[in-house]
Amino acid sequence: MADSHAKMTQATPQEVIISVVAGLFAPLLAIFLIVMLVLGIQDNHKPDTTSDAAQKATLARIKPVAQLAALDASAPKVEKSAQEVYDAVCAACHAAGALGAPKFENKGDWSGRLGQGYDTLVKHAIEGIRQMPPRGGGDLSDTEVARAVAYMANSAGASFKAPEAGAPAAPAAAGKPDPAKGKLVYEANCVACHASGVAGAPKLGDKAAWDARVAQGYATLYSHALNGIRGMPAKGGNASLSEADLTNAVAYLFVEAGGKL
Repeated sequence: MADSHAKMTQATPQEVIISVVAGLFAPLLAIFLIVMLVLGIQDNHKPDTTSDAAQKATLARIKPVAQLAALDASAPKVEKSAQEVYDAVCAACHAAGALGAPKFENKGDWSGRLGQGYDTLVKHAIEGIRQMPPRGGGDLSDTEVARAVAYMANSAGASFKAPEAGAPAAPAAAGKPDPAKGKLVYEANCVACHASGVAGAPKLGDKAAWDARVAQGYATLYSHALNGIRGMPAKGGNASLSEADLTNAVAYLFVEAGGKL
């Protein structure tokens, strides 16, 4: 009976294999279901690349850090209005009174300054004073600065008359321009372009290149140099150049081209 019972309980190899597979089936099935669940969750969280918002976000991510803007060098400089100058350059300090700047519309801050007169305030704004850099740190023409000064001063009770749009600025230096002094200014600021004719600049002493310009008169050439024209930036790109120096430099170029002051 004992031998018969041992024969009846002895498992065959096939039965062992079936038992092992059956034992592994449940865990494998559980792992499979978990993997499918995770993949399903990931699919549900994929970003929507078809919507306009998603496409704009993608373009923003791949946009270059720097962009090249093509500007027409022959286009005349368009001067900003008084409010545009204030918003772009002056408001950073004058809106809040930073660094001791008189606040916009604050009569108490401006009362002592208004007594100095419009010309003095413009001079201070162009040349810089105390904590304020020349031209408020911006690349502004004298006319733009003068407009902004009048705009701010008038907000505090003044009645200054700002230069009108399109009105050519007159040379500010007192007395007759001095071409001899202008030569030094030319050599320090203008020679880079006017010695070789870079960017269409008329070369020093080239009467053929200067004839049409000289015919416009000294005051017009000064205005062009002050505000910029075609390929030449305002003040030749030197925003800190004083009006007196610019006046003399233009006179030097004008006389060298055969003009008469």
